[in-house]
Amino acid sequence: MIAFGLHEHCGKINLNKKMAKKKNNIEDSIGPVTKHNQSNEVIANSEDQQLVVANCDRKNINIESLIRTIRGQKVMVDFDLAMLYGVQNKRLNEQVKRNIKRFPADFMFQLTKEEWNILKSQIATSKQSENQSNGVLKSQNATSSWGGTRKLPYAFTREGIGMLSSVLGSDTAIEMNIRIMRVFTAAHQIMENNALLFQKVLHIEQHQQETDEKIEHILTRMEDNLPKLLPEQIFATGCVWDAWAYVSELVRSAQQRIELIDNFVDDRVLSLLMKREKGVSATIHSRFTKDFLTDLEKHNKQYEEVKFVQLPHKNHDRFLIIDDTVYLLGASVKDMGNGLCAVTKLTATPETVLRLLK
Repeated sequence: MIAFGLHEHCGKINLNKKMAKKKNNIEDSIGPVTKHNQSNEVIANSEDQQLVVANCDRKNINIESLIRTIRGQKVMVDFDLAMLYGVQNKRLNEQVKRNIKRFPADFMFQLTKEEWNILKSQIATSKQSENQSNGVLKSQNATSSWGGTRKLPYAFTREGIGMLSSVLGSDTAIEMNIRIMRVFTAAHQIMENNALLFQKVLHIEQHQQETDEKIEHILTRMEDNLPKLLPEQIFATGCVWDAWAYVSELVRSAQQRIELIDNFVDDRVLSLLMKREKGVSATIHSRFTKDFLTDLEKHNKQYEEVKFVQLPHKNHDRFLIIDDTVYLLGASVKDMGNGLCAVTKLTATPETVLRLLK
């Protein structure tokens, strides 16, 4: 048995003379509609279903809540329309079948079993909140087990609903169709406005994606053009930036310690060592100069300490120790790139080089 429930505030129909007159009008257009039971509810019996229709204040009907999306279209199902028109669902479908040429596939279609199961699930899910809402005329094509429906419901598009008023012909159907068409029109306008908004958002997203791709391309090119940490690197005269960038990468790669052995250093070396990771120790082995020690003292007051060790004697070559790796520098760090020079990775251990300093 399939029943359509109603809000408690909706009054039940007393079959008085006024209603009898309305009943006769409906019967004239679509045939006999109802019988009434002891509770004065208007009842229409078919083979295995029961339709309960009450005469509510139709101004409070939330038509928008009855518009559903099926197969990507905004539609209303037959039992909701029958409830709005105040007629039997069976009689509504009979009138449609008598005028089937007026309802092509884009006006009306029958739900599949899967679509009907989904719709029943949606109705059951929203049943509790609908029962608590005020001023909404509610139809529930439901029994305790959702059983009793031999035929699958029909769905009517906007065009199909417009055609229904000419088929039914009653004042109620005409009045309701006008309201339904207005709701469909408003919904369509909202969709159009949102479509423009979505189109703008999509355009922004596409523009942002193109910008991100360009930035990624630039960063990739920059990375490709940076000198790599090769075992041997030779810098031509004038390649000051390339040499500085290469040594800077060596400093950044350190995980534990950095030790520079160079006869001649200045504040540029301190700037270079500031590129190291936090916690990496730094020691400079060089000759004593008053200016540099002044710079070093001021540096250590503000930043992580850089240790200074006085060389016991003058050395010809320069060495850079990064953790457990030793690099031979062809020029002082501060002069790298001013002339042809090379940086070579050695197989000797840091301990060997430091021991030879003494």
